Amino acid sequence: MNIGTRDFDLARQVYMMGILNVTPDSFSDGGKWNKMDAALHHVEEMIRQGMDILDIGGESTRPGYTLLSDEEEIDRVVPVIEVVKARFDVPVSIDTYKGAVAEAAAVAGADLLNDIWGCAYEKRKLGQPETGSGVARVAVKYQLPVCLMHNRAEAVYTDYLKEVAADLSDSVSIALSAGVKKEQIILDPGIGFAKSYEQNLLLMKHLETVTELGYPVLLGTSRKSMIGLALDLPVTEREEGTIATTVLGVEKGCSIIRVHNVQANSRAAKMTKKILEAGM
Repeated sequence: MNIGTRDFDLARQVYMMGILNVTPDSFSDGGKWNKMDAALHHVEEMIRQGMDILDIGGESTRPGYTLLSDEEEIDRVVPVIEVVKARFDVPVSIDTYKGAVAEAAAVAGADLLNDIWGCAYEKRKLGQPETGSGVARVAVKYQLPVCLMHNRAEAVYTDYLKEVAADLSDSVSIALSAGVKKEQIILDPGIGFAKSYEQNLLLMKHLETVTELGYPVLLGTSRKSMIGLALDLPVTEREEGTIATTVLGVEKGCSIIRVHNVQANSRAAKMTKKILEAGM
């Protein structure tokens, strides 16, 4: 898959997506990188540590987050995308579910659309099944790959794992119907979204629910509440737990790992791959 100017072998390799939250209220690092100089320094640091893709987000998605207008979110992310693209040779992902934000980011130089609603925000959250997906339309217009994350309005399931797979398949159908090419689709199990603690653990245990759908998989567990609850630790002390999920994700066939600490998780992923490839 081409993301920006780079060709990613998502069938055989594992890549690190570094997180840059330019928000004042992110659950993990709110306010830490929402000043340009600090953000650019952090990007440079993550590149040195082995980051392959930079994921920029302007609206927090933590529980109880403040919903931003399109204009507010655009004002946060576009200047950062423009400067990052001018200074660094790294593919940039925009973390948004809003069509207008996705388009502004694409114009600014974003290379990947990372949609936490899997191109189904209008359908699952707003109840507007006929409107289509703004993010999918932007992906088609600018020929950008898109990551479709599992999400729904409520964590209510009858047959949990089957419904996660069905929801993701529905997201794929929405994207394909809009004209997104199959080879430009990535899936994300959506750990931490519309799932209880126990459901998050169960999906981690059965990541084949997602990896067997036939698309590259991005795993994003970094410092999330699942880890905090499992280990009874605050967000600042969840690195070892994050690494454990990274190792499991690689073993289960995930292609992209989205993390805050690039270096530690990159090393863990590389070691896991070496073990898995032994004797091949």
